[in-house]
Amino acid sequence: MDAAQEQLENLKQRISQASLPQEVSEKLLNLLKFPGTGAELEKLVSYIDFAISLPFNKSSQDILDLPRARQILDKNHHGLKTLKDRILEYLSVLILHARTGSGGFNAPILLFVGLVGTGKTSIAYSIAEALGRKIARVPFGGLGDAANLRGQSKIRPDSEPGQIIKAIKAAQVKNPVILLDEIDRVVEEGRVGIMGVLVELLDPAQNQAFVDHFLDFPFDLSQVLFIATANNTGNIATAVMDRLEPIQMPSYSDQEKLVIGKNYLLPKALDEAGVDRNLLLIDEGTWPQILRPLGFDGGIRSLQRSLQAICRKVAMKIVEGEMGPFKINQENLGEFLSA
Repeated sequence: MDAAQEQLENLKQRISQASLPQEVSEKLLNLLKFPGTGAELEKLVSYIDFAISLPFNKSSQDILDLPRARQILDKNHHGLKTLKDRILEYLSVLILHARTGSGGFNAPILLFVGLVGTGKTSIAYSIAEALGRKIARVPFGGLGDAANLRGQSKIRPDSEPGQIIKAIKAAQVKNPVILLDEIDRVVEEGRVGIMGVLVELLDPAQNQAFVDHFLDFPFDLSQVLFIATANNTGNIATAVMDRLEPIQMPSYSDQEKLVIGKNYLLPKALDEAGVDRNLLLIDEGTWPQILRPLGFDGGIRSLQRSLQAICRKVAMKIVEGEMGPFKINQENLGEFLSA
């Protein structure tokens, strides 16, 4: 038996041993009847490897614990009581249906809408953490071709799976949270096709047999918890909006941003920079300048960047031999925020 035949026999064995739906197993075995040679065989092996690696029968068990979910939301996000209550109501419905074993329940798909830096993406990650589910992010900003979502036919030389199936493979469970991030920021030329794929993804009647063009066989996405974000809804097709439950993200006041900066962002920035939390002190009178370097900003992205820049500057001073602690005030703030 030559090397190619041995490789084919090994593939047949792996297909037979894998936990695959019967139609998928038959499809893959049929492909091995005429495997080709050289680059064609290599491409077939890569395709079968990808198909076998998909989690057709692997699921994670949800953690349905409302007090724990509340604790996680409070740990990760300051304030936002109304928003947190909406999320906890949503989780409560999931818990009740899980307790009663109700079949045919389809959870509403949340769409978080708000300015940049208002916490849309991080809220999605907190929901995944609260449920104990893995999360995969699919960015839509600048997306111009529906094939990036649905995949490209493997007859094309540059074919590859779409971002949705890649997310499933990365999560290695069939019920992850998939974050559809910034669905309003797709390129206009590809908008119609992309919105068409979104309708299929978000429709329970269609997503249980989602066909990625690279795979060319259906994959059940009905157990995926989709969460979407957008800066605004003006560029989202009506058919897509009909399948979403929009939740408006509030802007942060300066007082809220001050608490977030002190209690959440600064400790995280210090840890990321490898700086002892006791080595940096920021004078109270300096915070207003850090909060509003360029005027009003409803999000916290610029505040986060400023604190990260300060911590990197402190890290450099420590490496250069300065001992600290470092106290930042209005007089020396420019030195720590300089480019």
